[in-house]
Amino acid sequence: MSWPDLIRLDGKRALVTGGGRGIGRGCALELARAGADLVINDRPGSEDLAAAVDEIRNLGRDCIALEGDIFSPEGAVGVVAEAVDRVGRLDILVSNPAHSRRESFLNYPREEFDRVIDATLKSGFHVSQAVSRHFVERGGGGKIVFISSVHAEMPFARSAPYNAAKAGLNHLMRTIAAELSPYRVNVNAIEPGWIDTPNERAVFSAEALEREGRKLPWGRLGSPEDIGRAAVFLVSDAADYITGTVLPVDGGFRLKNFASDDLGAEQEGT
Repeated sequence: MSWPDLIRLDGKRALVTGGGRGIGRGCALELARAGADLVINDRPGSEDLAAAVDEIRNLGRDCIALEGDIFSPEGAVGVVAEAVDRVGRLDILVSNPAHSRRESFLNYPREEFDRVIDATLKSGFHVSQAVSRHFVERGGGGKIVFISSVHAEMPFARSAPYNAAKAGLNHLMRTIAAELSPYRVNVNAIEPGWIDTPNERAVFSAEALEREGRKLPWGRLGSPEDIGRAAVFLVSDAADYITGTVLPVDGGFRLKNFASDDLGAEQEGT
């Protein structure tokens, strides 16, 4: 099979959570461009969901919108059950729930810590368990991609629960991959770096984001589509022999403190 054929997703049906905007939307669009039909989930009352559905349908793919709060176990199971009921079967899950609040460790509210863990780690468990049970029941394998973060490896200040949740998500992914390998379910994670999303633009000005992007080794912030293209690869036949793996997609974000000319000059002078 040729490379273009290996990367195609024609005939596949994918569920993308948090698919209304940002990284989830980028993943949904790239899966659609590769030929998949979509079920995209977002929170109840989402103002972005309908527009994302229209974009996908304009690419010539089928797309169903599902509102639902997957931060709760009941909501996650309900979304998966409705998705299966609406489209008959799922082949792909992109699990993208998250919630974060920046606050110092000493002042972090206990209830907010719980909310971050529930939304970012536990919701990934609940939605992936429901989809995996569907994969095993119908047979024929499946693909799961968790959207993790470079926060899983880098202890950013004022982000203690989010850092911990993403680190836990990576290890959860590896455990699921080990247990589901007999069923030929590929389970992997993507670690985005600094991605230009609506949430970032709500905090930083366009000028600040462009300025900070120029400081990265790749000279720009990432886009949701960058993450989506990585997801397409991981859920395609081209990645059939890849499972239990974390793929950083960060433009060298993790390397930014080691890539400056000044640091090189200092090392050469020692």
